[in-house]
Amino acid sequence: MNKRFLTLGLASILSVGCFAQVKPLAANKDAIRFSKAINPENAFKHLSVLASDEYEGRETGKKGAWMAADYIRDYFKSLGLKGPVDGGYFQKIDLATYAVSESMLTINGQPKQAYKDYLITSNAVGLNGFTFSADDIVFAGYGISKDGFNEYDGINVEGKVVLIFATGDPTAKATDKVDRRAAMMARQKKLGYLAQNKAKAVILIDPTVDNISPERKASLEAGQVVMRTEEVVERMKKQNPFTIISISTATANEILKAANTSVDAFQKKVTESAKPASQTINVAISASAMKKGTEVRGENVLGFLEGTDPKLKKEVLVLTGHYDHIGITPEVEGPDKINNGADDDGSGTTGVLLMAKAFTDAKKAGKGSKRSILFMTVVGEEKGLWGSDWYSQHPIFPVENTIANLNTDMIGRIGEEYLGKPDSANYIYSVGSNMLSSELGNLSEQVNATYTKMKLDYKYDDPQDTQRIYYRSDHYNFAKLGIPIIFYYDGMLEQDYHRPGDEVSKINFPLLTKRAKLTYFTAWELANRAKRPAVDKDGKGNPKKGSTIPQP
Repeated sequence: MNKRFLTLGLASILSVGCFAQVKPLAANKDAIRFSKAINPENAFKHLSVLASDEYEGRETGKKGAWMAADYIRDYFKSLGLKGPVDGGYFQKIDLATYAVSESMLTINGQPKQAYKDYLITSNAVGLNGFTFSADDIVFAGYGISKDGFNEYDGINVEGKVVLIFATGDPTAKATDKVDRRAAMMARQKKLGYLAQNKAKAVILIDPTVDNISPERKASLEAGQVVMRTEEVVERMKKQNPFTIISISTATANEILKAANTSVDAFQKKVTESAKPASQTINVAISASAMKKGTEVRGENVLGFLEGTDPKLKKEVLVLTGHYDHIGITPEVEGPDKINNGADDDGSGTTGVLLMAKAFTDAKKAGKGSKRSILFMTVVGEEKGLWGSDWYSQHPIFPVENTIANLNTDMIGRIGEEYLGKPDSANYIYSVGSNMLSSELGNLSEQVNATYTKMKLDYKYDDPQDTQRIYYRSDHYNFAKLGIPIIFYYDGMLEQDYHRPGDEVSKINFPLLTKRAKLTYFTAWELANRAKRPAVDKDGKGNPKKGSTIPQP
């Protein structure tokens, strides 16, 4: 009995599977024969295109993503896969770009210049825009509200315009961790307090406004891409809890001059005294903004391979990877601003293309799978799992006929925990294989023991996982529908995650293809076995009432 199936609690401790504990399957010679298409040379051919600078980081709603979609469609077509969306390969996603169309900020009647003195981003403006004015401003320093240092002590911010520093904490210790995630959480906490206490508007003193590069300005003017579901549109129609405007240091000093201080003087005073110095400043302020939406192109790319069995071909196995990434980030330091996304998720997309080649070769040779297979590369994962969410709400094939989803998202690198270890070139994080179906979990172990003999690491199945990896890729939108899933992941969370350093030159192509082969062999078994994997779990790894859990 494989110990990871004893209880969910034990599964969170016994995180590494071992193929030696599992009885292997009888190796399928045809599966092995056609797996030869999944090789480093073919992988490099695809990834060197998808993760090239020409594709500009494949941001959803931008040129690079459209180029990637066209490349994948053309490749699916060249293999002979069918276009299952009204005869085509694209499942259109309703996307629009919303940008600030006009804005205004005045201080004591003096107009300020956008992108020089102040910045209003599109996500700070509702569909109906905003306008406000006030005769005074509450200056609450760093916007900190905690025991021993509460800058809102005795201050009522309801209906007020509040001025605070965007970043910084004079109470922080030198040993406190300061990174992007910590800074973001601190900012959210500040804004959360003001929303809860019904502030009218928030003015952030943000040094990044002091020198906005032409590239960043162009990006901001282009606006924010949004997937227009009914829920999102309704939310956008409602006014935000409060308006957020970022201002430069010079603009802040103009306001603070009315209180006989400045940014530097105030910060020095608070740091030295270790006491809040909040106050009301008599300054007249008015602001307004409007935004408009423009429809933009966005699509999932689907290639369909029909099964050969008259009955089983009605059932569909879905293989996914997301082809989008985060595009160009002009604000990052250094000359390279393009986030190529070679690992995230050029590698997983490449895996889907390699598997499509292997399975179509098999069918052309008279060895086609009994069940149908949908090869689907989705868009908008980096924006919030948009493409798979859209598919789950608008499925091309009935949900009840979808037997499983195998999702490859980041399979080309060695994650931090395995760097320098003996098994660094022979592992994969297997996520979610046992969350809905014990049969799928067992099959994954058996396939691995038979064909690839990798270390399967189940660390991210732990319900206490602080990274919440199980919820962070496209498989999760299938799992929410009760469809068994496996998410294959390399664990690269720190090195070059969402950074320009995620380059093709850093991909381990032999390891990428070995992981893709594990996915392929699992798909082969699923597409040809007599029965589909039974759902006997609740989506969190707990047995459903009355179910019998088989053992490998």
